[in-house]
Amino acid sequence: MHRVIHSLARGTALVGGLVLVVIILMTTASIIGRSTNKLLHGTFFQEKLAGFSQFVLDLGVGEINGNYELLEAGVAFAIFSFLPVCQLYGAHATVDIFTGFLPSTVNRWIAAFWELVLTAVIILLIVQLFGGMERYIRNGQTTLFLQFPVWWAYALSFAAGLVACIVSIYCFVMRVIEAFSDKSLLPSEHGEH
Repeated sequence: MHRVIHSLARGTALVGGLVLVVIILMTTASIIGRSTNKLLHGTFFQEKLAGFSQFVLDLGVGEINGNYELLEAGVAFAIFSFLPVCQLYGAHATVDIFTGFLPSTVNRWIAAFWELVLTAVIILLIVQLFGGMERYIRNGQTTLFLQFPVWWAYALSFAAGLVACIVSIYCFVMRVIEAFSDKSLLPSEHGEH
């Protein structure tokens, strides 16, 4: 079971990483295109190199249409896609100033409690995300420039969120088992296992 959960979490994170790389490349190309377009509309190019300037502009050099819409949808998906691996490795921000001196058994029970809270929050987020997706399916809203249905972005984030829910529930169960057995069963950001 651990191997399946581990593969799900890592696979979702890899897909999210690929989406981020595509978004970075797209945004970079859009910025270069917009800057080049602005430069070619400048006085120097319009007066001294008007033919060349117009030729390049006719090629369609400019900002990528719908860049912000794709960026918004892609970043939302990436956030939800990194959540499962972050949950699996216990890599969320923690403050352990007050618990550092406690015995490992007590810390394991504290970790199990916070795992339960985080699991409940993740499930609540995904339920709300599903509700938002349903609303956008019903009202048929589309994005301004690309005209793709808004619910598509919600659906992709929801799919990654479902993986986060599965991983969260698994992690909670494993943290409780760790607390009872006083053994580390899950990987952690500190390299413990």
